[in-house]
Amino acid sequence: MTRRGMRIWAVVLLLLPTAVGLSGWFAWKMLNAPLHLVAEEQRWIEISPGSPLTRVAADLASRGVLDHPWLFLLYARLRGDATRIHAGEYRLSPAMNAISLLDTLTAGRVYLHQITAIEGSRADEFLQALQGHPAIVGTLPSLAQAMTELGRDDIHPEGQFFPDTYWFPRGTTDLDILRLAYTAMQRELSNAWEMRADDLPLSNSYEALILASIIEKETRLESERPLIAGVFLRRLRRNMRLQTDPTVIYGLGSAFDGDLRRADLAADTPYNTYTRFGLPPTPISIPGRAALQAAVSPDMGDALYFVATGAPDGSHYFSATLEEHNAAVQRYLRRLRNRTGQ
Repeated sequence: MTRRGMRIWAVVLLLLPTAVGLSGWFAWKMLNAPLHLVAEEQRWIEISPGSPLTRVAADLASRGVLDHPWLFLLYARLRGDATRIHAGEYRLSPAMNAISLLDTLTAGRVYLHQITAIEGSRADEFLQALQGHPAIVGTLPSLAQAMTELGRDDIHPEGQFFPDTYWFPRGTTDLDILRLAYTAMQRELSNAWEMRADDLPLSNSYEALILASIIEKETRLESERPLIAGVFLRRLRRNMRLQTDPTVIYGLGSAFDGDLRRADLAADTPYNTYTRFGLPPTPISIPGRAALQAAVSPDMGDALYFVATGAPDGSHYFSATLEEHNAAVQRYLRRLRNRTGQ
């Protein structure tokens, strides 16, 4: 080799580490550059089962999200993660770069949707909400079918699903969510029943669930739930009718138009606690944890009656005697007339 050739090779060898270093620096800079997420539709990516990373990278590049898909793929292969991505729906963040995107895909941190079962609502309302959710796959024709799938076609579906917020990936079925809610209610009811007060006039935890569902419909104030539970349990002990409007309304079903009339209170159904003694045959709503606890840990007072005060907070007045109760009813009616100007 000539002296001139040797000098050229010496220069190349001297510059090569610099070139490699600069290339690596630029590559690392590009991998750490934020993704381009200008439009809302760019923030979402759904990966089908079996989709290769090359297809994912090409899709992101075509949408303008990823500037250098080849570098993203090279980095994934060097890490050994090119075949380790998880299927699912992902929501991309403006703070993400190619590195954190790959971390998200390989960890399977899919986007979780949510739905809430509301305290005091009915089981059929919850099922309708599930089947109306765009990320949930509807599979159930009815609540009866749901109970069959849960292996409990021997019980009424009302009150069987715990009111809570449930998080789930896209493609979850309505039955999947109902199974979670059913398991949660069984756990909450069992915990409450284990902590029950002595000498309750309740035969089993199902009766506690029924009572809790009534308590849930009678008040939105957590502080009042033990008081209302005490009223109903004392009435059960004394063989007095519960005389609670929400059970009548539940028994009317679709016939209830929002206005409860005297004729409705007199119309006998299995749920009319004005015409029948004891608890109704099933729960009438989805009770929450506070209502469950109140049903088994009631206030130990002497009230046998309660009526709305008419105050904006939705509170009630509790009475130990019928005379006191009737006076409280008259106060409520006067307040109502004054408010409506009648």
